[in-house]
Amino acid sequence: MMILGLVRWMQPVHGYDVRRELLSWSADKWANVQPGSIYHALRKLTEEGLLRAVATEQVGARPARTTYEVTPKGEDEFETLLRGLWWNFSEPVDPFAAAFSFLPAMPRPEAAAALRNRANLLRAGIESMRASLDSDWVRNTKPVHVGWMFELWAARAEAEMAWCERIAEKIDSGVSYLPAELENAEGWPQWTDGAPDGAADRAPDAK
Repeated sequence: MMILGLVRWMQPVHGYDVRRELLSWSADKWANVQPGSIYHALRKLTEEGLLRAVATEQVGARPARTTYEVTPKGEDEFETLLRGLWWNFSEPVDPFAAAFSFLPAMPRPEAAAALRNRANLLRAGIESMRASLDSDWVRNTKPVHVGWMFELWAARAEAEMAWCERIAEKIDSGVSYLPAELENAEGWPQWTDGAPDGAADRAPDAK
C-alpha cells in the first residue's frame, strides 16, 4: 500500500524518488518497508499489473532509472488496501509482550531495571519525536498530517513509558507474582507441575 500510494501521489516517478521519500518518512522503522526491497516491490507490482513502467532513462554511467505510474487495477488495489487499514483495527506485534509473559523467569531487580531502561529508551524516542515536530523539516517540508502521525507515536510511547515505570515500582515494592510466592494460587500450578489438579475431571466427555 505504501509503495502504491507514493507512486500514485508522485507519478510519474522513479524508484529512487520513491525510496528517498519512504526513508524521509522513516517508513523502514514503522511500516516494515525495507529500503532494499523497494525496487523489487516496484518490479513485482509491475508484473502484477498494478504499476506500469512508462519510461527508462540512463544518464552517463549511472544505473538506468525506470519511471512508474499506477494502472487502473493499481488504483483499485490501493483503494481496497487503504480503506481496509482505515476501518479495521490490528494489534501491533511487539516481541516484548512475549518476553513479559515470562516475567517470573527474571530476577526481581533485573526485571525492574529492564522496565526502567525501556522507559528511558521510550523517553529518548519521545524527545526525538518532539524535536522533529518542532523542526523546520517537518513544519516546512512535510504535510500537516505527518506531524499528526508523530503525535500518535509520541502518545503511544508516553503511555507505555508510564506503564513500565508503574510496573517497575510494583515489582520493587514486593507485590507477589512469582510462582513460589503464589504456590496455591489458582492458575499457577501449570507453570511448575503441568496441568492443574482436577483438570482431567473438568474436561468434557469425549463422544
